Amino acid sequence: MNTPQSPEPESTFVPTLRALLPTGSEMELAAGAPRKEMRAALAAFDLADAVAPRRVVDRDMAEACKAGLWLAHNYLDESHRISQKIDTPTGSFWHAIMHRREGDYSNAGYWFRRLGEHPVYSSLALMADQLVRKSAWADHKAVYCLVRGKKWDAVAFVDLVQSIVQGPAAELAPLGRQIAWCEWMMLFRFCYRGAVGDE
Repeated sequence: MNTPQSPEPESTFVPTLRALLPTGSEMELAAGAPRKEMRAALAAFDLADAVAPRRVVDRDMAEACKAGLWLAHNYLDESHRISQKIDTPTGSFWHAIMHRREGDYSNAGYWFRRLGEHPVYSSLALMADQLVRKSAWADHKAVYCLVRGKKWDAVAFVDLVQSIVQGPAAELAPLGRQIAWCEWMMLFRFCYRGAVGDE
């Protein structure tokens, strides 16, 4: 199955940050095992130091980057501690993903409903639609509702992930992991650009 290229070329990130980015083109759907070899680097990472001499212009977005990095390496508690303190739609987005990953699907749905629309959703809908169309499951009823009307339905994705993880739609796991990876990369890019003031 063809996978789309990274939503953000790694070369646009500073080297310190590139070393912390997840590799591959799939993201865990469940909690996953923490990548212990990454813990010290994640704990030491500070976006302001990484981008110097540029300045961080939005501390909430810088913190959102940290929440995303911890989550990408399966440190859900560390990610949660950060995201629940960010009282913005973007903080709620990371918070919702974390609850989806830990298997608290109703709480994930609550946070996705609370954040409402997000600027990442339109691009994510297009990417998810491409992935679905190129997959062997384009006609599967479980994926149809994800991008209905070319709008991203985050709660429908929570339902799909639950169905994959709990078994009824386990065959859709590769597609789900690819969509989750695109979601992570697009949201992380949005946070990074917001933190450093890129348009």
